[in-house]
Amino acid sequence: MTLTRAQVIELLARADRSPSRALGQNFVVDPNTVRRIARLAGVGPGDQVVEIGAGLGSLTLALAETGAAVTAVEIDRHLVPLLRETVEPAGVTVVQGDAMALDWTALLVGGPWVLVANLPYNVATPLVADLLDDVPAVRRMLVMVQREVGERLAANVGDDAYGAVSVKVAYWATAKVVGVVPPTVFLPKPKVDSALVAIERRAEPATDAPRERLFQLVRAGFGQRRKMLRRSLADLVTAEAFAQANIRPESRAEELDVEAWGRLARCSLERS
Repeated sequence: MTLTRAQVIELLARADRSPSRALGQNFVVDPNTVRRIARLAGVGPGDQVVEIGAGLGSLTLALAETGAAVTAVEIDRHLVPLLRETVEPAGVTVVQGDAMALDWTALLVGGPWVLVANLPYNVATPLVADLLDDVPAVRRMLVMVQREVGERLAANVGDDAYGAVSVKVAYWATAKVVGVVPPTVFLPKPKVDSALVAIERRAEPATDAPRERLFQLVRAGFGQRRKMLRRSLADLVTAEAFAQANIRPESRAEELDVEAWGRLARCSLERS
């Protein structure tokens, strides 16, 4: 069983709470949607799932229904008692905490883990990036984010949404938008559609180039994305390094895939 719109409204009234704009709270209040998300997450008995931003437990219950072992993280201390009341009978472990400051190593014992989350706009990109960088125990993710954010996470060269975060995700993982969620299933209704993005960590990064150097170039290139790379990377990459990497200096940042950025990172160090 999951929560209906009426049940979510009743739980909020009991707590004398309204969805927090500061925390970016938009609760999913449609049982079909949360079951769809659980299905797309591809989890079941034997899987370990961590959910970020569990709220009142609508998605949490759908994940628990699959037979997976679920740990639900919620930052809002006012909602945690209601969340515990709703999901602990289903065997869910509830943790109060800020996902941007958690000790993930202590929380995610064993592994692998699947992360499922309905993420607010202001934390979605940095959180996904940090998890890919620092939490290898998370092997897969299914995140629901604002559609434009989801398109950036999953973008490839040639896509309008392609940018620095697209390269970051592609370095660590493969990503794909697997669904769109309308505003009508949320309380309150956001002004835009949401996207469901499936992210699967690679066995090894997409390139063996030095990571710090690679992302130094990516930040510089996309920081001045209208400029040709010979200008935006003038202090970092020589003409000889461009030639060795087989990349035209007249290219712009959005024309390079992660492997090309890797070649440029290696060659720029060799020629520095």
